[in-house]
Amino acid sequence: MAVPKRKTSKQRKNKRRASSYVLNKATFVECPNCHEMKLPHRICPECGYYDGKEVIKIEEAN
Repeated sequence: MAVPKRKTSKQRKNKRRASSYVLNKATFVECPNCHEMKLPHRICPECGYYDGKEVIKIEEAN
């Protein structure tokens, strides 16, 4: 059975694990109705449309 010849240092161990701690960049897409940026697969917070249909009614602020 293979046995490590030397102890793995803390620095080497932490470098190996560091790649999983990276935050992913948020993805945005353009709303086809109002052309504002929104999260994909979600209702547009600006116009209330999803998949070409009005899902929620957004009232304009006075």
